[in-house]
Amino acid sequence: MDKSPPQKNRLSKFLAAAGVASRRTCEEIIFAGRVAVNGAISMIPQTLVDHKDKITVDGKPIVREDKKVYYLVNKPVNYLCTSKKIGSAKIVLDLFAGTPYRLFTVGRLDKDTQGLLLLTNDGHFANRVIHPSADIQKEYLAKTDQEITAEHL
Repeated sequence: MDKSPPQKNRLSKFLAAAGVASRRTCEEIIFAGRVAVNGAISMIPQTLVDHKDKITVDGKPIVREDKKVYYLVNKPVNYLCTSKKIGSAKIVLDLFAGTPYRLFTVGRLDKDTQGLLLLTNDGHFANRVIHPSADIQKEYLAKTDQEITAEHL
C-alpha cells in the first residue's frame, strides 16, 4: 500500500478540478478574496492545498470532484457552444441540465451546424485533444444548397 503523502496542488487548480469554474476564472475568484483555506482568506492562486484542507468559496465548502466524465453528443442546429447563457439562446449545456458536473465543450461548432461534439469535466483531456501539438485531425462535411465556386471561397 502506498504510504506517500497526498500530492498538493495549486489552489486555482484544485478549485477548477472541483468544478467551481475554469482555472482562469478560479484565479479571479481567489484575487477577489472570495476563497478561504482552513478559515483564512487566501488571495494567492499558487497556494498549495490537498484534500485535507478545508476550502470554501463565498463560505460554501468545496470538495474536489475526482470523477471525470466524457460525453459525445450530436449537437443540434441552433445551439451555442458556450458555457455562458446569452439571453434566451440555447446552449449545448442545456442538453445536460441536471447533470451534477461542471461540463464544457471540447472544441466548438457554429450555431447553424450540427455534429459530433465532446463534453467533459476533464480539462487535461480537453487540452490534449484540442491542442495543435496532439496532431489530431478533424474532419468536417458541409452540405450546401448550391455548388461552391471559387468566388464563394
